[in-house]
This record gives sequence, structure tokens and C-alpha cells, in this order.
Amino acid sequence: MTSSVPAVRARRRTATLAVVLCAGLTAALTACADEDPDKGTNGVGRLDAPEIEKKARAAADSSGTVRLAGTLVSKGGTYRLDMRLKDKGGAGSVTSRNSTFELLRIGDVLYLKADAGFWNHGTAGAGRTSDADGAAADKLDDKYVKVPEDDPTYKQLRGFTDKKVLLDGLLTLHGEVGKGGRDKVGGERTIRITGGKGEGGALDVSLEGEPYPLRFARGGGGGVITLADWGKDFALKAPAEGDTVDYGQQLPKTTSS
Repeated sequence: MTSSVPAVRARRRTATLAVVLCAGLTAALTACADEDPDKGTNGVGRLDAPEIEKKARAAADSSGTVRLAGTLVSKGGTYRLDMRLKDKGGAGSVTSRNSTFELLRIGDVLYLKADAGFWNHGTAGAGRTSDADGAAADKLDDKYVKVPEDDPTYKQLRGFTDKKVLLDGLLTLHGEVGKGGRDKVGGERTIRITGGKGEGGALDVSLEGEPYPLRFARGGGGGVITLADWGKDFALKAPAEGDTVDYGQQLPKTTSS
């Protein structure tokens, strides 16, 4: 009689292998099913869009400092910003119509710094001779010019240094707020919320630590701004007397006016 032991053993090995494979597959499927995209995050991603917006705004309001950088389209003009802001002032640069100028505000005192080309540009037809324009531009070249508070440009320029004004404009989504996808901004995981009808803007909110807003895209191609360095303090120091010019009651007209 021929022994069937080898055949039995083979069947047992096959059955054992099948059990192992099934167990491994079950474990893998269970792991996939249990995977939570919000694991290790601040949990904001689990909230609905209005709650995310509320959390992001509260985090921004509670922070004393922020850095804004990017492009802003406003009233037909395009501005490139790189501003560090705090509750009582701000400092940074603004580029508009191929002219770059620096702004520094400490309390209500606002300084504007630009080169001679900035001051020369746009004064033609303003009732000044070219010699007068050149003399004024040379005087103001690369100096901090104190902007008079009653000057027409004071309010506009101050707005670039005002944390509350800029955040009020940048953190407002229009229309019904919806929940978008996930991304990364500056290496941080984010959840996106969007305004209504594709024109209401989009805001990326951090999923790590405090739910700070990290990127804002204005609706209708109004520019994209990144928000960083939340809570990182910086010094605001008045320029040296030798680097400052008090122009008088009104600045010369420039293309930024």
C-alpha cells in the first residue's frame, strides 16, 4: 500500500499558507480602514468649514505678529508685499508699477524710504520744473521720509503696515464657505476652505499646532498671500536722525500716490 503522507503534508502546508495570506491581507485592509488623515494633527480638519474659518480667525487675532508676502491686486493696481506686522506697527517693502519702496511704522509715525528714481517718477505735469524734481529726488534718495498724517497718501500707505486692516481683508471669504482638499504650505499640512462660486477666495489653514491661516488666494485673480512667522516677535526701531528727512506738510506726487 502506497503512503499518502506526503500528499497530506502538502495539503496542510497549502492550507497554512492560505491562512497566513488571508490574515496578512485582513490586517492590511484593517490598517487602511483605520487610517485617519487627521491623526497627529490639531483636529481642525474634522470640523466643518465655518468652524475652521472661525478657528483660523481666532488664532490670527490672538497672535501679536505675522509676516505677509505675495501679490495683492487692488483697485486696478498690483502690489508685491513683504511685510512684518505687529499690533503697534510694521516694516517691509512694497513693489508697485516697477517701483519699490520700504515702509516703517511705529505707532502713528510712518516712514517711507525709496531711491531717487521713485521720487522723480510721476512728478511731470505736477507744476514742478525738472530741476526742482531732481533736487527733491536727490534730497529724498534712500532716506526715511516721515509721511505727514494729513498727506493724502498717509492712509493708503499706513494700510500696508496695519495688521488688523490687512488681516480683515485677507481672512474674509465671501459667499457660502465650503471645505476643500488638503495640501502643504511651508512644509506644514493644511486644510483648505473656500468661498462661494469660485470667486469668494480660498484659505489654507494649518493642521499642525495652532490653526493659523498660512495662505490666502483672493477670488477673481486678486492675488495670493502667504502668512508666516506667527507669534515671532521683532523689533521696530526708529531710523537714525541722519537717515531721516522731514519733507514738510505734503509729499511730492509719485506714481504710488
